[in-house]
Amino acid sequence: MSFPLLTATAALPAAGAIVTAAVPAARRTAAKWLALLFSLATLVLAATVLVRFDPDGTRYQLTESHAWIKDFGVRYELGVDGIGVALIALTALLIPFIILAGWHDADPFETQSKRWRPTQGFFALILMVEAMVILSFEATDVFLFYILFEAMLIPMYFLIGGFGDRAHAGSDDHAAAQRSYAAVKFLLYNLVGGLIMLAAVIGLYVVAGNFSLTEIAAARATGELEMATDTERLLFLGFFFAFAVKAPLWPLHTWLPNAMGESTAPVAVLITAVVDKVGTFAMLRFCLGLFPEASKWATPAIVVLALISIVYGALLAVGQRDIKRLIAYASISHFGFIILGIFAMTSQGQSGATLYMVNHGISTAALMLVAGFLISRRGSRLIADYGGVQKVAPVLAGTFLVGGLATLSLPGLAPFVSEFLVLVGTFARYPVAGVVATTGIVLAALYTLVLYQRTMTGPVKEEVRAMPDLKARELAVVAPLIALLIFLGVFPKPLTDIVNPAVRHTMSDVQQKDPRPEVEAAK
Repeated sequence: MSFPLLTATAALPAAGAIVTAAVPAARRTAAKWLALLFSLATLVLAATVLVRFDPDGTRYQLTESHAWIKDFGVRYELGVDGIGVALIALTALLIPFIILAGWHDADPFETQSKRWRPTQGFFALILMVEAMVILSFEATDVFLFYILFEAMLIPMYFLIGGFGDRAHAGSDDHAAAQRSYAAVKFLLYNLVGGLIMLAAVIGLYVVAGNFSLTEIAAARATGELEMATDTERLLFLGFFFAFAVKAPLWPLHTWLPNAMGESTAPVAVLITAVVDKVGTFAMLRFCLGLFPEASKWATPAIVVLALISIVYGALLAVGQRDIKRLIAYASISHFGFIILGIFAMTSQGQSGATLYMVNHGISTAALMLVAGFLISRRGSRLIADYGGVQKVAPVLAGTFLVGGLATLSLPGLAPFVSEFLVLVGTFARYPVAGVVATTGIVLAALYTLVLYQRTMTGPVKEEVRAMPDLKARELAVVAPLIALLIFLGVFPKPLTDIVNPAVRHTMSDVQQKDPRPEVEAAK
């Protein structure tokens, strides 16, 4: 029996969460180092998965399958394709930086006789989220995926509600109420989506007789399993609704600005750069893989919703006064690009969407974490409270600028390749949608450059005059992310080589081919 590498990659952070939570309250520093070591060990295992994965091999590799609930045909079934491998690598890469960035976010402090929650719990919850997200990228049993999809809401709820942002404009009681509201809203939205998905999962079992993604997809491809048109469409909508909430897609997006705004910057990164990717990943793996005909049927409506997300998110980002909420609305716009690429039903669009998931995770992490360092120094999230920061903290301002330029997809930085492929793939099949989507690029330049201009340039405000520059720990967080943005911006081939074969399988699932050029090349 071969070593269960996929299980180990998810089990290690879960074990780390238990060990970290068990550290005595007086040993907070030891808990931090334990969490960091477990996250780094998980990164090593994820790198091993990446190295052992053969892009030209079978679709699902490193597979594991064990009986779980025999009476209902539920199996513990794992396997990864190129898309899953890329997102596992992204998750394992970001968690150590999230832990380092949040090194002091859960330290005890006194405020109106209330103490901050235990440091151990903060880092244990982060590791538990990592374990569930990685396992969700590996699960090829639909029921197993559903369990993970819902279970990750629990630690995220406590991270948002229990470890919120200290830089709040109101009183402690008001801040606690806002955190509670954001956490409950996050939980309710995602629970409603999950309940609708549960009904669809049960319906799928009734139709197919099992929960195995690979078996159901194979039976559909060979004609052994046929679904009535209305049944397939209803099941597709049940799955897609849950994934659209998680992604998030307009109009199911409203929980994200609250959740990111009230969270610490590392938790905000965990939400949008890690957890939300489960939604867009699941659209590729489950919606297109299980319901190809319904996916094509729903494509026009989903393209419209994606375009609204792109433009609406960007417009609201332009009008924001809160730094973190601006980044949240920018992420809604970016998720619109990802979903547009998925449902453009072209190889360029889906490759770009997958690259976008990875590159958006890195760029958003860089920008949000630097923003978190900035906010922790000034104690305010309001853009108007800053000015002239580049004169007193040039390294902080410079890294903030690079993160912002990556967010607007500047050529030479990683997100540019992703956005370019999404637009090319969209233009090939839906030219009008491609034109509308390009407005998101213009608006991104507007909100990013205005944010930088208002916070970093101009006269130095008295409140930021003594602001220190980035420290060694903070540079250790930001520098590797910026280096990765530049590397993947000029040399994306290592990532595209992994992703493209998986995209070809997905295109085959929905029986789509790239449109032929309308103008023949000159001979």
